[in-house]
Amino acid sequence: MSRHPSGARAGTRARTRTRPPVALALPALVAVAFLLLPLVGILARTEWSELGAHLTSPGVVEALRLSLVVSFWALGLSLLLGVPLAWLLARIEFKGKAFVRSLVLLPMVLPPTVGGVALLLGFGRRGLLGPWLESTFGITLPFHTSGAVLAATFVAMPFLVISLEGALGGLKRSYEDTAASLGASPVRVFFTVTMPMVGPGLVAGAALTWARALGEFGATITFAGNLPGTTQTLPLQVYLLLQDSPEAATSVSLLLLAIAMAVLIALRGRWAGAPAAARTAGAAGRAEPAAAGEVPSVSPSGAAPAGAARAQADADEGAGAGAGNPHGGGRWPLHAAVTGFTELTLDAPPGTTIAVVGENGAGKTTLLRALLGLTPRADAELRLGDTDVTALPPHRRQVAWVPQDGALFPHLSALANTAYGLRARRVPRAEARREARLWLDRLGVGHLAHRKPGQLSGGQAQRVALARALAARPRLLLLDEPLASLDQATRAHVRHMLRTHLAGFGGVCLIVTHDPVEAVSLADRVLVLADGRALQDAPPAEVTRHPRSPWVARMLGRNAWVGAASPEGLALPSGRRLVVAEALPEGAEALAIIGPEAVSVHRDKPSGSPRNVWPGTVREITSVGSRLRVLVGSTEVPDLVAEITPEAAAELGLADGSAVWTSVKATEVTLVRL
Repeated sequence: MSRHPSGARAGTRARTRTRPPVALALPALVAVAFLLLPLVGILARTEWSELGAHLTSPGVVEALRLSLVVSFWALGLSLLLGVPLAWLLARIEFKGKAFVRSLVLLPMVLPPTVGGVALLLGFGRRGLLGPWLESTFGITLPFHTSGAVLAATFVAMPFLVISLEGALGGLKRSYEDTAASLGASPVRVFFTVTMPMVGPGLVAGAALTWARALGEFGATITFAGNLPGTTQTLPLQVYLLLQDSPEAATSVSLLLLAIAMAVLIALRGRWAGAPAAARTAGAAGRAEPAAAGEVPSVSPSGAAPAGAARAQADADEGAGAGAGNPHGGGRWPLHAAVTGFTELTLDAPPGTTIAVVGENGAGKTTLLRALLGLTPRADAELRLGDTDVTALPPHRRQVAWVPQDGALFPHLSALANTAYGLRARRVPRAEARREARLWLDRLGVGHLAHRKPGQLSGGQAQRVALARALAARPRLLLLDEPLASLDQATRAHVRHMLRTHLAGFGGVCLIVTHDPVEAVSLADRVLVLADGRALQDAPPAEVTRHPRSPWVARMLGRNAWVGAASPEGLALPSGRRLVVAEALPEGAEALAIIGPEAVSVHRDKPSGSPRNVWPGTVREITSVGSRLRVLVGSTEVPDLVAEITPEAAAELGLADGSAVWTSVKATEVTLVRL
């Protein structure tokens, strides 16, 4: 029985396979034959019985030795010069970048003999640089092995630069930015994060560069000549053998063909080499079960005050963290004046957690990156404790950052990731690993210390990322939607862990979030941004009761209508009036906040006390815990969300498209002046 489904799937695949049109398939087959025929010719014309003798003749062996010497020296020179050039093209914007990239590609399209002439005019005895090299250092490049190396490097290095630039372009900058925030200098980031993560691109480029250098002919013979034992490489030997011994030339050509094919087969088409992160993408999204006893998510209207949450966190920390203060006991108040796209001033005492909320494009991530010193869009005058770090580079600010995806380095274990910031600050290896393991244990992932990020679930990876940031001994902690990619159960578990360990942190923590539960339960203050400006900065309870942004009100699950105060209440843009119990001065711009639980839903027009009654149509019904949320659209007023019980919905016979009436008492409306 089990064979039938697979057989059916195979049959489906066979039936759905795309058949190429003959007008395209035929020329493609001709192209394959065109490319294959010369190779088959070499195989067919090779004297297999004489192959060994041809390849072991003194001239061929010497030419092969010289080719290997020249090609490996060319590879080394290409790595020395090409890797920094690829990084520059991939990471830095500068005038003339298009010209430099064209210059890199030029040897690939330039006839090799023309390249040799150009090298001769640049580095030859009568060239631009040749006389100076000869008079100053006694170096003569033409007709010397070093000239053959230079010629091979000239034509082969573009393969390395192109492959590596492509790999660097596919590497997310968040890895390098995170490493800098952990205290790693740019050079350390380059060698410990960037290069390991683009390893496939580097290997592919190096292999292609070596193969191209091994087969170089035109530039070598033009610039370096054809001197046996000095510049006569294997391709030049083939050229000479064609005149005296064509059979031997075919055998040597077969050797070069075999080497080239071996390189291409080994690479299997990975010319640009995907960064290591791409190979592990998706593995960190697996869910993990919530810990036993985890407190369920709290709705904004019933959330515990941040102080109560912090007190509970203190108790948890004292019970489970072990002896000593894991944060080192320092106290670092924050002062920041941000200018540019985002403009605001932040002051916060030690131990404060600030939730940063706002619509997409409000400037939240720009604020974090300005504090890190990683964006040209905004500048931050930043003081942490008694230290002004404004002029310091990112790796010396002691500002740790946890991006939304965690940005764990995929080539390092969880333990090595956590110890990275300590090692960047020159903490001895043994001490760094010991402290890193303590942090992993505190966050409940110590048993995963030797796993790579690709072997971790989403919640585990986020806890390792948090441990890495805290272990780096930061004075300011920045978390950019750290729980956004997690499922609800995992998010609740990690939120509990985060609340516990922020309780003992001696600096200030900024958390960018779109989750009202995170904003209310984790933060002491909520900073609301709009168009790069601070719209509201207040305790969570104040923001919950009197949000000054329609977006924040809706994020908190409230209905939010903007209008102008009038004697009758609030004048809406549609021309209707919303009657309220307490009016504001006439003409004042205001925001009406209506809780979904205050909205009544009827099948017939209600009579009695409600003064705000509108007809509408049910557009959507969703479940939120044990209650239902009903979205009602109306031509008279903005959309309205009502929260009712499933029993009430069944009694009313509600469904998508049902015609209903909604009502709100004047006393249930709160006006907030904008």
